[in-house]
Amino acid sequence: MRATGSICLLAIGLAAGMAGTVFYLGQPRPAAAASNDRYQDYIMATGAVSVNMRVQTDGVWLLDYKAGKLLGTVIDRTQGKIIGFAEVDLTTEFQLQAKQDVHFLMTTGYITQGQSALYLAETSTGKFAVYTMGPGQNGGVVIRRHDMTKFREQVGGPPLPGGNVVPPALNQNVPLNNQ
Repeated sequence: MRATGSICLLAIGLAAGMAGTVFYLGQPRPAAAASNDRYQDYIMATGAVSVNMRVQTDGVWLLDYKAGKLLGTVIDRTQGKIIGFAEVDLTTEFQLQAKQDVHFLMTTGYITQGQSALYLAETSTGKFAVYTMGPGQNGGVVIRRHDMTKFREQVGGPPLPGGNVVPPALNQNVPLNNQ
């Protein structure tokens, strides 16, 4: 009698485990995709671009280290085609020397309905810029820089006064100790 009860409990446990597995694996899950990726000397990111208010479009950003270029394009959903590339010369934009060792980071962020911004940082110079894509002439796209600032001094550049502390005149977010 005791062996029959143990076998019955084991069967109930197995049935509950199988039912839980079927329930868990049977649930639809949203696809998890990153909005940016990198491979060797290239970084790619995607985000919404408002070219036509009635049609949502997806923008693709491509940073090419070798050429020192930031490229941007939009995918036309109605035709399923790439609209053409706009480009920004990053060596001029970030005031980089030829063959300078640079390290870019970039990602997109949502700024308004149907529009994303590209956030681009260059870690050796300490520069940070914000870009968007929008409609250009003749149906193409244009890359616009909205702002560029420094988040720290350039590597190998002159040291900041007072060591690594940014003086309050340069950084308005840090209060003076005597206030």
